[in-house]
Order: sequence, then C-alpha cells, then structure tokens
Amino acid sequence: MEDAGKRLDQFLANRLEAVSRARVQELIADGKVAVNDAAAKPALKLRGGEHITILGPPERPALRAMAEDIPLDIAFEDDDLAVINKPAGMMVHAGAGATEDQRNRGTLVNALLHHFAALSAVGGEMRPGIVHRLDKQTSGLIVVAKNDQAHRQLAEQFTRREVKKTYLALVHGWPKKDRGTITASISRDRIRRIRMTTRGTGGRDAVSHYSVIRRLDSAFGKFTLVEVKIDTGRTHQIRVHMASLGHPVVGDALYGAPPEMRARRGRSTDEGAAISLERNFLHAARLELTHPRTGDKIALESPLPPELGAFLATIETGV
Repeated sequence: MEDAGKRLDQFLANRLEAVSRARVQELIADGKVAVNDAAAKPALKLRGGEHITILGPPERPALRAMAEDIPLDIAFEDDDLAVINKPAGMMVHAGAGATEDQRNRGTLVNALLHHFAALSAVGGEMRPGIVHRLDKQTSGLIVVAKNDQAHRQLAEQFTRREVKKTYLALVHGWPKKDRGTITASISRDRIRRIRMTTRGTGGRDAVSHYSVIRRLDSAFGKFTLVEVKIDTGRTHQIRVHMASLGHPVVGDALYGAPPEMRARRGRSTDEGAAISLERNFLHAARLELTHPRTGDKIALESPLPPELGAFLATIETGV
C-alpha cells in the first residue's frame, strides 16, 4: 500500500532498474502495460493491490546498422582497411535516437556493410569499422578498419597524432596572415547545442594549421582558398576555428556564413546575381597513415569534387 496514489509510469520507472520514465511511458502508450488485465494510461493512479503486467521488453532493442546498396568511391582497399572518398550529404553513421525508418538510412556504415564482408566491431553495432569521422556536409577521405586489430592500431595512430589529415576550404574574407596556427580549445555551445564554440570553458584542446593557397577578390566578395592541417579531430574543428578568426567556411550557415552571395555593383556582367552553395566548402583532400599490419606508409589524395570545382570557377570568373 506504500505506493498507493502514485502514477503508474512513476511507479514502474522506480521499480524497473535502468529503464527511463520515457521508455515506460512509451510501453504504456503502445498498449504493452496492463493493469488488472486492462490497458492502462500513464497518468493512472494506483490504489494498491493492482496486478500489473508488462507485455513488451522493458528496454528498447539495440539498434543495428543495416546494409544498403549504396555506391562507394573506394580510394584504397586491402584485407585490413579501406579508404573511402565520402561525398557531402552522407552521414558517417546514424546518430543518437536513430530508428530504422528515420536516420538509420543512407549512411556510410550502411554502404560499408553492403560492400565489405567484414568490418571491425570495436565501435559497436551502429559504427562497425568507423575509426574517425567527417561531418555530413564535408567530403573526402575517411579510413575504415576491416578487423579489430587494424582498428585498434589505427586508433592509436590517431591518438598519437601520427595520422596526417589535410583539408581544402574556401572561406569568406582574407585572413591577415598567409599562414597561422589556431590552438583555441573547443566545447559545446551551451545555448545552441548543435554548435561548437571556442568561447566556452573546459573545452578540449584543438590544433589547426592553415596556409593560404590563393586570395580571390571576386564579383561576389573576397574569399580565400586555404589548406588546413589538423593535429586533433574535434567536432566541427576546422569550421569552428576558421569562424573564430572571422572567416567562416563558405556554405556553413551554422557558423556564420551567409546563405547566398550577391554580385557587387560594377563587378559582374549580371549585376545583382546571387550564388549559393548547398554544402560546406570543406574537403578532406589528403590522408597519410601507417599501415597497421605491414608498417608501410599510405598517402592518398582526393581532388575537389565537381560541385566545389564548379563553385570555385564561378567565384573566379564572376559568371
């Protein structure tokens, strides 16, 4: 009788260890909980002495990534690893809260499961083979482990900062220096949780080295094509670091880039024309690592994808 007066969902959440109240409410809403053999509502208040039956699993079944026949651009492959040239718009793996009919579709992991007979299991069932990541709207080279030994050795290389990653980015404006190193730590923005920031406290160390390839004074404004090498691999690192200098990556509205750019007066044959980029102008162009089994050096390059090459040409010509 000590539980008399309690809501049903509250009672079950207290009694079922490691099961959240939200999951309890989900079970009740799905008709998986009966009180005295009748379907119950979450707000039902217990009187004491009821017979409660749970008809579904208290814990949601673990999600597993599914194989999908999605084309892959494979830059390198052997029995231990593969290097994939990932297109922009493809998530590396499904995110937290993914369901089979929602975000767990069209990911790199889904494609990997279709193309390769085996992948490492170190990252779990939702991230097989994944050693590191690229943002959804970032294209370029990403390494994948085919077995656990290769995965662990590759992960150690990343931890020791021995893997060399070089990116190409087009940013707004002209940086003051032709080259520089950004060491601002990165943490999650407390207000906008989907953003990262260099202004927070308790962030993780992050190091990016940039160098100017060329400066562009175009009809659509000033831009700079930069090469960026990173020692660390923090979430949104290059995007956050370049934005912290006042030079956000083109197309990256999350960090301050304008959604479109209009031609300036007197600088274009089509004055007032507007251009935009549906993705970030950020590309993982080079990857250097040591083969986890043979010790051989692997160095791969990926050219700018067509949509970035075409956008750069538009900036340069003004048409």
